[in-house]
Amino acid sequence: MLESYIRSRLEKKKILLMTHIVIGYPTLEASLAIVRTMVEAGVDLMELQIPFSEPIADGPVILKANQQALASGVTVQRCLDFGRRVARQFPIPFLYMTYYNILFKHGVDRFADGMKDAGLQGAIVPDLPPEEADDYLGAMGRHGLAPIFIYSPTTPDARMNSIARVADGFVYCVARKGVTGDQTEFSRQIGDYLARCRAATHLPLALGFGVKDESDIAFLRGKADIAVIGTQALRLVEEKGIAALGNFIRDLQ
Repeated sequence: MLESYIRSRLEKKKILLMTHIVIGYPTLEASLAIVRTMVEAGVDLMELQIPFSEPIADGPVILKANQQALASGVTVQRCLDFGRRVARQFPIPFLYMTYYNILFKHGVDRFADGMKDAGLQGAIVPDLPPEEADDYLGAMGRHGLAPIFIYSPTTPDARMNSIARVADGFVYCVARKGVTGDQTEFSRQIGDYLARCRAATHLPLALGFGVKDESDIAFLRGKADIAVIGTQALRLVEEKGIAALGNFIRDLQ
């Protein structure tokens, strides 16, 4: 279902835009306003991050957002309720992004049941390798949900191929080693890396970690199918408020 949506959108646009929010940052109601602003500005799909105390893939901006959301009392159940609310209110696919401890403590089957009931279409769990994901893959498969797996520049070709066999929806390609929000140099090296990713899977490719402006997205056209904006949008909310997001998203496209 998610892959079909992406393919149909790519018939109209050369590259799609996926944004990332941390549920409950700066507040739950502000999160809803952020989602509404982004959808109205034309984003194609969105990651909803369930806050976690040790988000190991995330840099300082998203780490701070996780910590603030948790400190304000955001729980997994409130995040699931938020996901249900936005998935039923807005006409784009939503994915959960979080870390495996959240699924483990909540119960993997129960988590997938909640996703399906809420109308979510997939999940990104960056610290869960496919070799340890049988329960997760089974639960996602039973509900027709897309498990999004990750490629990195250091992933060998053989491992890319094995990841492709269990991934669904799209593959998330991280642009470099390290955490979110750091500077990424969009150069021939990124292009060569994405060509390796393309050779390993039939699924659409998303690229994130350091995408921040229109020039980065222009570079990715023809190389990736989805550009992912996370940290830069959160920075803008911090510096200029939610109202500034609309023009920022529109300018990216």
